[in-house]
Amino acid sequence: MKKILVVDDEAIMRRNLGKILRLENFDVHEAGDGREGVELARTQLPDLILCDISMPLMDGHAVLKALREIPHTARIPFIFLTARGEHSDVRSGMTLGADDYLIKPVGVADLLAAIGARLSRIADHNGSNMPKAEPKPEMLQSLGLTPREAEVLFWVSQGKSNPEVCTILEMKLFTVKKHLENIYVKLGVENRTAASAMALEKLG
Repeated sequence: MKKILVVDDEAIMRRNLGKILRLENFDVHEAGDGREGVELARTQLPDLILCDISMPLMDGHAVLKALREIPHTARIPFIFLTARGEHSDVRSGMTLGADDYLIKPVGVADLLAAIGARLSRIADHNGSNMPKAEPKPEMLQSLGLTPREAEVLFWVSQGKSNPEVCTILEMKLFTVKKHLENIYVKLGVENRTAASAMALEKLG
């Protein structure tokens, strides 16, 4: 049974996430603030962490930074929970090393898909004799893309919509669409599905 830590100061949100995850047979631990979240992560060593960004005492960024500095928690998959519009927060979180972010209120399908993708990646990594490099946007520059185009394609390949890419990269929607047009031309494809397939193959 995989263990998931939910860190959120909103009790209703925390309980709802816990119910959903327990129905999917996850072992769920809950923390009501960032400090408690860091302590539970250190003692329980969850397989994945879902963490709110805006919290009193210790926000999500501080939680992530603290856990990335501890050797035995540094590699735990970390997914941010955030409200729409927190562009700078999301961008800062990705820079700190977050694996993904989900918009509140979180749809069940999106939640389970994000968790499944991160846990599968860890399982693939652990089952291989050769260590795999963590997928990063710069790996896509070898496709002939600029650094910014590589970032756009990276997040598109992770299942993010254009508005979500706008949030992560702090871009205008028009700019994201323009980058995608350029990407399609450079890759010789007609749509985001084909471009994503090429990206995922390159990312391994």
